[in-house]
Order: sequence, then C-alpha cells, then structure tokens
Amino acid sequence: MKAAGDRRAAVLVGAACVAWAAVPPGHTGYSDIALLLASLGVAAGALRLALAATPVPADTQLLTAAMHFWLRFVKILRLAPWEEGALIAVLWLEEQHPARPWHTAVLGAALIAYLLATHLAESGASPGVLRPQLRFLAIGAGLLALGAAAGAGMVTGPGTGAGSALLRLVAVGTLIAAVMLVLPYHTPP
Repeated sequence: MKAAGDRRAAVLVGAACVAWAAVPPGHTGYSDIALLLASLGVAAGALRLALAATPVPADTQLLTAAMHFWLRFVKILRLAPWEEGALIAVLWLEEQHPARPWHTAVLGAALIAYLLATHLAESGASPGVLRPQLRFLAIGAGLLALGAAAGAGMVTGPGTGAGSALLRLVAVGTLIAAVMLVLPYHTPP
C-alpha cells in the first residue's frame, strides 16, 4: 500500500509541474509541442512505475505473439528515461513564457521533488535514505532561491543599480561557497 502511495505522489508532483509550467498558455506552436511531450513523459513515467512490479518470464519461447509484444512494450517502457524527458519538456514549456524568476524557482524545486519522489517510488526506499544528501539539497534550494532573487532584481530593475550589482556579488559568493562545500565530497573515478 505504501508503494502505491509513493507512486501516486510521484505522478501527482509530475502532473503539477506540467500544469505549473503550462499556465498561462503560450502563444507559439512550440509550447503546444512542449506541453504534449511533457504530458507524455509524465504519463509514460506513471505507467512505468505502475508496471514496475510486473514479472517478466525468463523463458519466452512458448508465449503468444501478443505476449511477446507486451513484453517488448514493458521492456521499452522500463528502459527509457521518461522522467528526465518530461523534465526537459517542462523546462522547454517554461521557457516559452516571459521572464518570471520566482515562478521558475518554484518550478525548479517542484521538478527536483518530482525526480526524488520518482526515485523513492522506484526503489521502495523511505525518504530517510536522502538524509546524507540533505546538506546538498539545502545548498541547492538556497542557490535556487538566490538565483530567483537575482533574476527578479535583474528583470524588474534596469540592471545597473547598486542593488542588482550586490545581488550578483552575493550570488557569485554563494556559488563559490557551495562549490567549496561540495568539492571535499567529490571522489574522482
């Protein structure tokens, strides 16, 4: 029952991301394509999550043609990175709108939540598994908020004021601090 709830949560977050990026509707033909691809990616990801526990027989010689088709379909469904494709399409859909930094920052946080929820639903793990990455997730959330603040300062202001320059300076300083925090944990291959 917990697994079904996790899958449902991942699908709902994905659908919310698509809806968030689609409002207000774009005026170009490309936004329709992006919306279609994002919706298909979330739907295919939902189907993959729903069929994740479907067993695949080891011996397929005596199966009917319909069963062979079904097994190929399930194999393709399991191999393709649907969530990542949906993420790219949602970002493409968001790009079709005029600059809206805070709206995009909320979308970025929701997309990260979508990928994490999908990962947890796939693996069956509890959210406690992410505890070692909590520091990096917090740094990423801070950088996302700082980027939105800097973007809002650049969009609404003329871009030459002292406030805008200060925001850029703080953003660069925070980025350098984040890189310095992450580098000790990077292990070369």
